[in-house]
Amino acid sequence: MEKVKRAARSYNLLYLRDFLRSHENTTGILLAAIVGVVAGLGAVVFRWLITNFQRIFFSGGTSAFDFMGDYYVIILPALGGLIFGPMIYFFAREAKGHGVPEVMAAVAAKGGRIRSRVAVVKSLASAVCIGSGGSVGREGPIVQIGAAFGSAAGQWLKLPENWVRTLVACGAAGGISATFNAPIAGVFFAQEVIIRRIVGPNFLFVVLSSVVANMVSRVFLGTRPSFTVPQYEMTSAWEIPLYMLLGIVAALVAWAFIRCLYKFEDLFEAWRFPEYLKPVLGGLFIGLIGFFYPDLFGVGYGSGYGPGGVFLESGGTDKALLGELGLWLLLIMGFLKIVATSLTIGSGGSGGIFAPSLFIGAMFGGVFGRAVNYLFPTVTSPSGAYAMIGMGAVFAAAARAPITAFIMLFEMTGDYNVIVPLMFAVVASNLVFRWISRESIYTTKVRRSGIELRPVEERDVMRTVSVEQAMTRNFPSVLPSAPVNSILQMMEKMGHHGFPVVDAQGCFRGVVTLQDVHDATEAEDLNVTDLTVDDISTKNPFVAYPDQTLHEVLHWLGGRDYGRIPVLDRNDRTKLLGYVRRHDFIRAYIRGVSEPR
Repeated sequence: MEKVKRAARSYNLLYLRDFLRSHENTTGILLAAIVGVVAGLGAVVFRWLITNFQRIFFSGGTSAFDFMGDYYVIILPALGGLIFGPMIYFFAREAKGHGVPEVMAAVAAKGGRIRSRVAVVKSLASAVCIGSGGSVGREGPIVQIGAAFGSAAGQWLKLPENWVRTLVACGAAGGISATFNAPIAGVFFAQEVIIRRIVGPNFLFVVLSSVVANMVSRVFLGTRPSFTVPQYEMTSAWEIPLYMLLGIVAALVAWAFIRCLYKFEDLFEAWRFPEYLKPVLGGLFIGLIGFFYPDLFGVGYGSGYGPGGVFLESGGTDKALLGELGLWLLLIMGFLKIVATSLTIGSGGSGGIFAPSLFIGAMFGGVFGRAVNYLFPTVTSPSGAYAMIGMGAVFAAAARAPITAFIMLFEMTGDYNVIVPLMFAVVASNLVFRWISRESIYTTKVRRSGIELRPVEERDVMRTVSVEQAMTRNFPSVLPSAPVNSILQMMEKMGHHGFPVVDAQGCFRGVVTLQDVHDATEAEDLNVTDLTVDDISTKNPFVAYPDQTLHEVLHWLGGRDYGRIPVLDRNDRTKLLGYVRRHDFIRAYIRGVSEPR
C-alpha cells in the first residue's frame, strides 16, 4: 500500500513538473509570486531574528557579564563569532561573506544552482553576526536567502538554466524590496548587479516577485521608508558643481573601502589558524571599536538594541542625515566603519556591505556638507542633504550600480528632491571609479574566486544573421512534369522530405513535400500513377528573401511547422536562390552564440 502511495506521489510530482515546464508563462507567474512571498516572509523573519539576537546579546549581556560593567560589549562580537564561525565552516561555507558575490558566482558559473541549506545557515549566521555587533548589513543575507529558495524551486522542477537564473533574480529582487521597502530598486538591483543586464527576457517575472515580496513585508513591517529625513532642497544652482565634487570624493572613498575590505580578507586568509575561530579575534577588535563608538555596531540605521540593553530608535546613518553629528565625529566614524566592516567580513563574518556603504557614504557626505557649509554658507544646503547624496554616490560607485542607486535612495527616503543632485553626484562617482578600478565591490570577490564574469548583454543571434548567410544554395529541384512515383524514390534516396519545383526555363513554380504525396495517395478519387508533381505541389508556399534576418522569418512563420523554406529574389519571385532548412537555423544559431562578443 505504501509503495502505491509513493508511486502516486511520484506520478503527481512528475505531472506537475511536466505541466509547469510546458506552460512557460504560467510557470513564470506562479513561481515568481511564490518566490516573492518567501523572500518577503524571509525578510520579516530575518529582521525578527536580528532584533532578538540583539536583545539576547546586548540586554542579556548586561546581567550575564555585570561584573564587567560597560566593558562587556567588547566581548559580544567575539561570542557571536564563536557561534556563527563553526556554523558556517561545517554546514555551508557559501554563507560566509557578503552574500551577493556568492549569488553572482552561482549565476555565472553554476547556472544559478545554490544549495538549499545555504538559506537556513545564512539567515542564522548573519542574524547572530549582526545581533552580536558585527558591522555588516542585512540586505546581502536576505538576497542570498531569497536567491537560494528561487534556485531550489527551479532545480526541483528541473527547469532550464535560464529559468533557474530568473528565479534567482526573483529571490534577490524580493529580498531587497522587502528589506528596504523599495520594490523598484529591488528589481534594478537584481538586474543590474545579479543578472548584469537591465532588461532581460523574463524581466516582468522579476518585477512581479519584487512587488509581491514588498506587499508581504508591508503587512508585518509597515509602509514607512527606511530613512526619515527632512525635505531637503537645493539652495542654489551653485550646488551642482559641489555635488559633482562630492561624487568624485565618493568614488575615492568607495575605492578605499574596497581595498581595505579585501586587504583584511587576505590578512586573515594568510593567517594559519582554524578558520572557524578567526571571527572570534575579528570580533574582539570590533568590540573595542564599538565600545567607543556604539553606532558602528550592527547595520548602522533604524531601531535596535545597543550597549546596556537600551532600545535605540535610530542609528549613526539616521543621525548624519538629520545633521546631528559634528565634523570630526563624522570623519572618525566614517573611517572606523570601513575598518569595522572589513574586520567583520575579512575574519569570516556573514552579512552584507550595502548598509555599511550607505553608512560610510552618509558620514563622508556629512563631512563634505559641513565643509561647504563653512566655506559657502549662503548657497549650500544643510550637511544632512550632502550626507544623503553621499550615501547614494558611494554605493553607486562601490557596486557600479548607478540606476539602482538613483531609485533606491528615492524609495528609501521618499524625497523626490534628491534625484537631481543625486544624478550629478552618481554620474561623477561612477565615471571616476571606472577610471581608477575595473571591478566593483561584488565582482572583485567573484573574480578572486577564479570565476570570469563575461558581458551578458542580451543578444538575439537570429537578428544578426541574414537568410542569405544561412541558406543552402545547391539544393536539388524537380520538374513540374515529373511523375509522383519518381518523387518518392528521390525522397527515399536523398533523405529529403521536400523539393522546390522549377520548370525547364528555371522558373520557380512551388514546392512538393512528402505530405503532399501522402495526401494524394490517401485520396480515393486519384490514381497516383497518373499524377505529376504539378498536380499535387503547393503553388504559393511560404517563402523568404535573402535580405531578411532569420528572426524575421521565424516571426512570420508564427509557429507553423515548415521544414524547408524557398528563398526567392525579392525583385523576381520566379528566381529560386536557395533553401533555408531547420538545420540551417540551428547551424546559424550555434555559430552565432559561439562567436566572441
